[in-house]
Amino acid sequence: MKRKCLLCVGLLFLSACNLPRETVQPTLQVVAVPSVFPSPTVTPLPPSPMVTASPTATTPLQPSATFTETPSPTVTPTPSVTPTPTFAFPQAMVNKQSHCRYGPAKAYLHAADLYPGDVGQVWGRSARSTWLYVRFDKLDYACWVAPSVVDVQGDISTLVTQEPRLPVSVLYPPPANVQALRAGNQVTISWDVVPMTEDDDRGYMLDIYVCQGGAYIWWPVSFENQYTTQYTITDEPGCPAPSGGKLAAVEKHGYTDWVEIPWPAP
Repeated sequence: MKRKCLLCVGLLFLSACNLPRETVQPTLQVVAVPSVFPSPTVTPLPPSPMVTASPTATTPLQPSATFTETPSPTVTPTPSVTPTPTFAFPQAMVNKQSHCRYGPAKAYLHAADLYPGDVGQVWGRSARSTWLYVRFDKLDYACWVAPSVVDVQGDISTLVTQEPRLPVSVLYPPPANVQALRAGNQVTISWDVVPMTEDDDRGYMLDIYVCQGGAYIWWPVSFENQYTTQYTITDEPGCPAPSGGKLAAVEKHGYTDWVEIPWPAP
């Protein structure tokens, strides 16, 4: 039975193979595609509320610095300087052993020893006497000399007058109880002792002006030690300027403060 079935299947297969072939054309389904795709429907959104910008304060711009071109300075040629002639101080040479002092009279303290041949420049002259203010080469300061002890080359009349520059003492007080009494044309000046050591003691100095013979006279006078406390001088009427003066104690380092003398009228 099984064989019969297999035989029938084979016959059917053979008969099918002998059937005429029919060409089958595939059928294409053409779907019409629109040439323009429809635009999507857009639903408009409600309009947004308009936002009005708040006005912003505007900072005014500061004008930038204006640079002005500075013209180059014009160079003015410097005028040539005419040299001023240097003043030629008179020259002095010591002609005898002597003293140089702190003021223009013998009454002043000793400042230096001078010897023949010492030289220097004459820096000035006194308005009260004929003494000269000289800066000697061997000294680092100027001092006063009498014109009789120096030989001078040059015109001293061209020199300015100088006032003495006295060293000051702070070791002792000035004289106290200074008085002046008149007896006719005689005036007696007195004062108390200023105690000083023997080494320092140089007495006192009077710097006074008096009238004698119608002439107004500068009268500087000094005393050797502290124990001389009185001095009498002639003072006459007849001068246009008043008489008077001052007193100081003197020690080897200098002068105390000056005390005015209460001068009596003639």
